[in-house]
Amino acid sequence: MATSSTGASSASSTLRSSSSEEDFQQILDERKRKRMLSNRESARRSRMRKQKHQDDLMGQVSQLTKDNNQILTSMNITTHLYLNVEAENSVLRAQMVELSTRLQSLNEIIDFINSSNGVFENHDNNFEAPHNHHQHQINDDTFMNPWGSFSVNQPIIASTDMIMY
Repeated sequence: MATSSTGASSASSTLRSSSSEEDFQQILDERKRKRMLSNRESARRSRMRKQKHQDDLMGQVSQLTKDNNQILTSMNITTHLYLNVEAENSVLRAQMVELSTRLQSLNEIIDFINSSNGVFENHDNNFEAPHNHHQHQINDDTFMNPWGSFSVNQPIIASTDMIMY
């Protein structure tokens, strides 16, 4: 009987050992399954982070493109205004040259009139017509100097306030 009891205990020990190997294998399988689930979840979170980062970058690209377009529009408007002001300045410069030339001519006329005030005066202040029966008195000063006794002692000076466009 001893042999049979030793055989039975050996079978029982083998059963227990096979049962504990199965339990150990189940534990390893369970750990492997949990690790795989954990890895999948980690990969999913990583993909989500990557997608969020990509979405953020796309948003930045969109905002920077919008800002760039606004800057370009502003530059185009400013350039257009600059060209308009430059053209207007060119016209004003041409007008200034023309007005300066006119002013110089007027000052020369005034200088001529002032310098010739006494040249054409008749000391008698009258003019006798060739017909003796009528006498006409003509003021030579009025004829030669239409401004009468008005004389300008100072030249005419233009100021920037006078030039309008």
